[in-house]
Amino acid sequence: MQFRQQALAKLQSPEELDLPVRLARPRGRLALGVTVVVMAAASVWAVTGSVSSTVSAQAVLTHGQGSYLLQSPVSGQVTAVLARQGDRLPANAPVLQVRTAGGTSVIRTVAAGRVTTLAATIGQIIRTGTDVAAVEKIAHASDPLYATVYVPAGSAAAIPAHASVDLTVSSVPSRQYGVLRGRVKSVDRTAQSAQSVAAFLGDGQLGEQFTREGRPVAVLVELDRSADTRSGYRWSTAEGPPYRLDSMTLASASVELADQRPVDWLLP
Repeated sequence: MQFRQQALAKLQSPEELDLPVRLARPRGRLALGVTVVVMAAASVWAVTGSVSSTVSAQAVLTHGQGSYLLQSPVSGQVTAVLARQGDRLPANAPVLQVRTAGGTSVIRTVAAGRVTTLAATIGQIIRTGTDVAAVEKIAHASDPLYATVYVPAGSAAAIPAHASVDLTVSSVPSRQYGVLRGRVKSVDRTAQSAQSVAAFLGDGQLGEQFTREGRPVAVLVELDRSADTRSGYRWSTAEGPPYRLDSMTLASASVELADQRPVDWLLP
C-alpha cells in the first residue's frame, strides 16, 4: 500500500518545479573535465608534436666508388694468373694471360683498385664477356670506408639529408662492441636493378640478394670517424672492436626517417 500511495502522490503533483535539477554528479563533472583536457592536449600534440621512425635495410661496407667486374675481352684458355686476391693494382695492370686462336692476350685492370675476387684459374676456358675478377675502386690504402644501404623504394623519399644511421656489422659482435655510427651522404634518385647493384659491388650474388624483395634505392652513408678506436670509426660503445674493418663486409642498417606530425596521418 505504501508504494501505491507514493504513486498516487506522484500523479497528483507530476511536476516538482520547486526542486533543483541535478544535471551531473560531482564525479561526472570531474570525469568530463578530465576528458576535455585530454582531448585538448591530444589535439595540440597532433598539430605541434612529432613522431620519429626508422627503416631497416641491408647494407654493405664499401669504398665510395664501389667496384667493377673485370670481363674478358677475348676467348681462350687461361695460361697464367698474374694477380692475387687482395692485391692493390694500378690501372692497366695485368691480371690474366690467355692463349687465343690468334696468340697470347693479357687481360688488364680498367681502373686502379683492390682485387676482391678472382674467378678464373689456370687451364680454364673462358669466352668473351666472362667475368674473371672483381676489383674494388680504391686509389689509396687510407681511403675511408662508406656504407651502401639498399633501402626499399617506398621509404627512400622520407630519408632526410644527414639522417643518423646505425649499422650492425656482420663481423662485429654487436652485444659486445655495439653498432657503427654514420650519417646519410646521398640518396639515389632511381631504384636499382640486380644488374646495377652487381655492377657497383662487383658481385652478382649480392645483386640478387639485395633485390629479392623488389628494386631498392641505394643510400650512401658516411661513417663517423674517430681517432679513439682501433677501427678508426665511431661506435655506440667507447672503443668498438679491437680490429679494423674490411670492405665488402655485410651489415644491417637502421636509418632515421624524417619526423612526422600525427595530424599528417589523418590527412589524405
